[in-house]
Amino acid sequence: MTKKSKKTHKYCEKKLKSMKFPNFSGQHLMSNKKLLNEIIERANINSSDIVLELGAGKGALTTLLAKSAGKVLAVEYDMKFVEILKKKTAQNINTKIIHKDIMKVFLPDEHFIVVSNIPYSITTPIMKMLLNNPSSGFQKGIIVMEKGAAKRFTSKSVKDSYVLAWRMWFDIHYIKDISRNNFSPPPKVDSAMVLITRRKEPIVQKKYYLAFLGLAQYALKQSNAPLDIALRGIFTLPQLKHIKKSLGISNGTPIGSLTNTQWGIVFNTMINYVQRPLWPKVKKK
Repeated sequence: MTKKSKKTHKYCEKKLKSMKFPNFSGQHLMSNKKLLNEIIERANINSSDIVLELGAGKGALTTLLAKSAGKVLAVEYDMKFVEILKKKTAQNINTKIIHKDIMKVFLPDEHFIVVSNIPYSITTPIMKMLLNNPSSGFQKGIIVMEKGAAKRFTSKSVKDSYVLAWRMWFDIHYIKDISRNNFSPPPKVDSAMVLITRRKEPIVQKKYYLAFLGLAQYALKQSNAPLDIALRGIFTLPQLKHIKKSLGISNGTPIGSLTNTQWGIVFNTMINYVQRPLWPKVKKK
């Protein structure tokens, strides 16, 4: 199980979209048995589960997953680790080692769980790969990631439109801090454990993903702006007054501080009372 140091690199969003990723170096192995067992316990895996592990390293977590899961898909890019993984799992017929860049992996069509210690460098792209499509088979995840990213994804206030969209279909919880001292060699920053579960009842229907993302992008251009300012151009003044009353908020409440449920109310008001041509369109970055 590996952690790769966070570092700034030249790869821009355009290149990320084209799936051209570098070979990341500076891997950090996690071998704390107590922590590894806690990850397995929290994942609550059974023999019918398909588990995807992104960044398997030398297999400290892979071998534990193989004891509980119906099938383990362990992804690793570093060839020397791939060889170690193959030797360690040679007797595990339920484990498949995939030598590939994480971002080039096809997600399972069936329901699947992710249990991983993901690279710092591509934390957000990995999360987008898993969460941007509410119709995918992704059901649950126990993911160890950079602490700063974990805080951003689980903060009560939200600034990123894609994070807000995730929350309409998934619950994302910050479980615990993980010290850098659990890795060898230790990275420069601490990590955190995050639990992701698919909502049994989504706040927004799957068919409205793009419509909601358009609203989120429009509203969060200024996440600290009051609701009236953030949503003007979509709603009329009477509609805004009705929304604030329904939400039970004051005039100066920042748009970024709304709860997930409140965002559902705003969205439902839009699709029910605003003509479709006035719905904000998704802007590709």
